[in-house]
Amino acid sequence: MDASAKKILSELKKGKYAPVYLLQGEETYYIDLISNHIEENCLSESERGFNQVVVYGKETPMHVILNHARRFPMMAERQVVIVREAQDIQDLQKEAGAKMLLDYLTKPSPTTVLVLCHKHKTLDKRKELGKKADQLAVSLTFKKPYDSQLMEFISGYLEEKGFEMEDRGIQLLSEYVGNDLKRLSNEIDKLLTQTTKDSVISAESVMSTVGVSREYNIFELQKAIITKNHLQATKIANYFANNTRKNPLLPMIAFFYSFFSKLLIASSSPQQDEKNLVSILKISPYAIKDYSNALRNYSGQKIAQNIHHIKSADLKLKGVSAGSETEGQILKELIFQLMYTQ
Repeated sequence: MDASAKKILSELKKGKYAPVYLLQGEETYYIDLISNHIEENCLSESERGFNQVVVYGKETPMHVILNHARRFPMMAERQVVIVREAQDIQDLQKEAGAKMLLDYLTKPSPTTVLVLCHKHKTLDKRKELGKKADQLAVSLTFKKPYDSQLMEFISGYLEEKGFEMEDRGIQLLSEYVGNDLKRLSNEIDKLLTQTTKDSVISAESVMSTVGVSREYNIFELQKAIITKNHLQATKIANYFANNTRKNPLLPMIAFFYSFFSKLLIASSSPQQDEKNLVSILKISPYAIKDYSNALRNYSGQKIAQNIHHIKSADLKLKGVSAGSETEGQILKELIFQLMYTQ
């Protein structure tokens, strides 16, 4: 879990609430986690009817939000005002709206907990509100995690819930789902409903739950490409080519581009030991063997050529110079190019 989110949640669980929380950034998982905790726990169920307001930024101008915030609670110690999608408050980007919020932050109501969920982006630090918000409110900015941090997130999430998972299963989840923490946590929750706490979640269970075929999946295809196992690569590519509706190719292209882009960085590193590559590439230690194996089979020149082939396939899939080629034909041609052509 993000360290700043963990610290705030720890304080909230102890009943320590600040007057204003500004939750912002591109990673929305922690914004929802913290705001939902406040919504569900700050007030008792009987107090929420009169003292808890949830509004949406697109529908609510700044003066209405602040009118809610300045009200006195009714028969309760405090009230809660939560603004979902605060980035859409129409007058927040204008001087008048920004000034209203800044004035409130300077002297917030001590009996109100105001939560601003400013998703996907942050306040402009060049403007006065952006400069001063961090000093006047509990302001947290959440960035998308690096790939190397995903396995730690999964392990921590499982530990908090009281479950265990095989290392290969954790790796599959992190690589297949990616750094969308909301989707990642949802996939883990699905697994947990099928598992008892006295058993270890297997990689096979992960494959089954997230829709990864044991034999025909992107990881096995990548492994075949890395080892230049043409027979296996062709077999998997044919499977995907015949099932493009269930296995869309654009995500595969992005997967290959990510791998070979990192591999190019690794090939130019003077120190190619696994520990150094984990640090440089910001990847999971469980995935580093794939890169080490690929470096033995692909030169820097060939890696650069492969990135060019991947970009060309991406353009074809998007309708640029594709001619009459089908998605399946584009994929099979790409797999051959990645392994053999110079």
